[in-house]
Amino acid sequence: MATPKIILFYVFTPLADPEAIRLWQRDLGESLGLRGRLIISKDGINGTLGGDVLVLKKWVRKFRGYAPFKDVDIKWSEGTGVDADGRSLDFPKLSVKVREEIVSFGAPGELRVDEDGVVGGGTRLSPEALHELIDERGDEVVFFDGRNALEAQIGRFRNAVVPDTETTRDFVSLLDSGAYDDLKGKPVVTYCTGGIRCEVLSSLMTSRGFGEVYQLEGGIVRYGEQYGDDGLWEGSLYVFDKRRSMDFSDHAAVIGVCAGCGASTNRTSNCPDPSCQIQAVVCESCDAVRCTAHAA
Repeated sequence: MATPKIILFYVFTPLADPEAIRLWQRDLGESLGLRGRLIISKDGINGTLGGDVLVLKKWVRKFRGYAPFKDVDIKWSEGTGVDADGRSLDFPKLSVKVREEIVSFGAPGELRVDEDGVVGGGTRLSPEALHELIDERGDEVVFFDGRNALEAQIGRFRNAVVPDTETTRDFVSLLDSGAYDDLKGKPVVTYCTGGIRCEVLSSLMTSRGFGEVYQLEGGIVRYGEQYGDDGLWEGSLYVFDKRRSMDFSDHAAVIGVCAGCGASTNRTSNCPDPSCQIQAVVCESCDAVRCTAHAA
């Protein structure tokens, strides 16, 4: 019986021929029947894939067989299912693309990458080290959410600063505006889903004079695996597949507020108008009403 899984991963490393990596990954993914999204640039690779656990393990072995990717941190989570051909139900297809950035901050000229990863980023903190920092510095520590504001509506670290961003490209202008200059003298812990956005964001903050910047290693995913909902995290984790969100335990707090009725929910949904790209936190009842109204 198939066991559906989803993997999340990234590697910052110089790649001399991103197009060759794209072709390799496209052909490999198609041969294994995987679905998901991979983005490749001269600075590395970022992706999420879904499929049966045994097939994904085959992919991991081949992926790690390429020297620059041998130490990749693979984050595993439960998928919702596979079809009769063993293909993931969490993604519509396999997409493998070459882009200027593997995470789109709109500042490719600022990013510096070597064989050890991003140059000039924040100090890495394991989940345990994060707790040690909190024990030592207390309320002085500032959590800084490196995701889009919508994601933080359904889950975030307690008392986190959540910038008003629709896309990661908004961070550069906000930092340059001086909106968060008051944090430059404080210990700032950046965090994001799996760690990739913090890699870039922490380097952008460091280069703009933030003197004590950290990044949560492995992101919210690794933290949740270790502490579940019994630590500093509150709510559900927004994910970029058909699941839309995931919880770390059976007692996850529900902190999202429906845009329609104000009820508590961890549910997000696309605008019913296909031309509208805006997502919202909305409960099932309100979503059904707005979809029905749009159809009429």
